[in-house]
Amino acid sequence: QVQLVESGGGLVQPGGSLRLSCVASGSIFSINAMGWYRQAPGKQRELVASITSGGRKASADSVQGRVTISRDNVKKTVTLQMNSLKPEDTAVYYCAADSGLNDRLFPRDYWGQGTQVTVSS
Repeated sequence: QVQLVESGGGLVQPGGSLRLSCVASGSIFSINAMGWYRQAPGKQRELVASITSGGRKASADSVQGRVTISRDNVKKTVTLQMNSLKPEDTAVYYCAADSGLNDRLFPRDYWGQGTQVTVSS
């Protein structure tokens, strides 16, 4: 079994910051892209940001300039630093990863259980 363990979600005031972390563990031969999706109530799931093992990145227009994604290829960990948070950032955030057989910026082979991020005053 492959597991993605997420941490860092919570309640934050508008303008605040939050750091989400995700580590892959279990029966993993290799992984390529890792990233974060989010799904707000009544909306479809969307990619927030992702990064491949080679350093290629993708991010949503709605978070440009406010989000930094990084990873540790040895620990198979991805971190999402979110700054200047807005109420519209409120959503369940899901960590995702791809096996090493794939080379894409929309990882979807493995999924975490999700962590709630709420931005409210």
